Order: sequence, then C-alpha cells, then structure tokens
Amino acid sequence: MLQNIMLIIAYDGTNYCGWQKQKNGITVQELIEKSCQKIFKAKVRVVGSSRTDSGVHADYQVVSIIVETSITIENIPLVFNKTLPHDIVVREAKLVPMEFHPIKDTKYKAYKYCILNSKTRQPKLNNYTYFYHNELDVEVMKQAAKHFLGTHDFRAFCSSKTVTQTTVRTIFEINIESEKNNIISIYVKGDGFLHNMVRIIVGTLVKVGEKKIDKNEIRNIIESKERKKAGPTAPPEGLTLEYVSYE
Repeated sequence: MLQNIMLIIAYDGTNYCGWQKQKNGITVQELIEKSCQKIFKAKVRVVGSSRTDSGVHADYQVVSIIVETSITIENIPLVFNKTLPHDIVVREAKLVPMEFHPIKDTKYKAYKYCILNSKTRQPKLNNYTYFYHNELDVEVMKQAAKHFLGTHDFRAFCSSKTVTQTTVRTIFEINIESEKNNIISIYVKGDGFLHNMVRIIVGTLVKVGEKKIDKNEIRNIIESKERKKAGPTAPPEGLTLEYVSYE
C-alpha cells in the first residue's frame, strides 16, 4: 500500500547547487532521489518545502515521498542515512495523509542569517557566515527591521528570476541579536519568501547598520517596489532554513 512519508532533512549546502534538481551541478534533491531509487527500487517523486539556493544550508527541510515499503517508519532515517553523503542527514520520518503537500500546506517558514562582524575572518566559519569587516550598529538595524513586519508587496526585495503570481508576503517576526564571537544573527519568520528575499533584506539591513541607508527609509523602499533601491543580495553561506511549520 502506498504511503505518504514526510522526511525532515538537514544539510550543509556548501557543496551543492541548492535544493532543486538541475543540469548544471549536484543538488540535494537529486541525491535524495538517488537514495530513494536504491532503497525502494523505484523512481520516486521527491517534493521539498523550500528551494534553497546554492550554498544555503538547512536544519529543517521538509520533504514528501509517496512510496510502497515494508520498512518501518522508525527505521526510515537509518536506512536513508546509510546511502547519503555525510553532509546530508534525514533527521526524522513521519507518516502523513496522502493529500499532504510540503509546499501548499506550509503555514510559515523561518530562516536564520549569520554575519561575522569582525576585522578578521574566522576560517572555520567561512562557509556559515557572511564576513563583514565594517562595524555595524545593531540597534539601528533592529529599528529598521520593524518596517518589514506585516503584509507588504516585497517586489523590491526579490531577484529578477522570481516567477510567482504575487510578490505580496507576510513577515510575522524579525529579530536581530548580537551573539558571542562577533556574530550577528538575523531571524526571519514569514508565510513564505520570494527568491533571494531574505538575503536582500539582510543586505539592506547591513547598509542600514553602517549608516549608508537611513533606518526610516525601509518603508519607502518597500513602497517603491524597485529592486535597485534596496541593498545588495547578501551571500548564501550565512543563510539556514531553520524551520517549516504546518500548524
């Protein structure tokens, strides 16, 4: 009997061309599909909740596979992890209703972006932070971030590659914290995100932090719907998909 199985997957995106299968490089989706072929001896459609870009990481990517198997749900992660490279891990498996869809049923997603704000690099953090040597005013960034809250047309905060019916999104929460070792963490929670949206928000907040964009200019940038008025796209390595909720 066919079963719809939800997989919770974590991965280090450093060595991959993002989540979505493509012709130009190895992706996480491609490797999950190859594992499915080995485990279930069949071609399996693998649907992920978020199309993370090249170099972006995930602690909680949600995947759906519909398969027929005698493997117990408790043993699914173990079996997958024997076939996957060390930088991709199936953390958990759950049985879900056949109609469950990891994209359409999403209630919110949460991302975390880490900036190393220091005069010198920390080599072991190269693949997991955005190294920025100019001093950033975190308090000013916090004040500016409040303008992103709520429902807005975020056309100014997405790449030209964005293909979607609407660029309106809702941000429920955005927190910025100074942590140890000169790390600035930006946590963003919303009902969905456009292509590069979080990275452009971060790039804009960085410019606010070094006083190149006024903290009160964010609202005007949103209302302009012009990409050129927002800040640059922050690099991918600082970004991690933290959580996807269906409740």
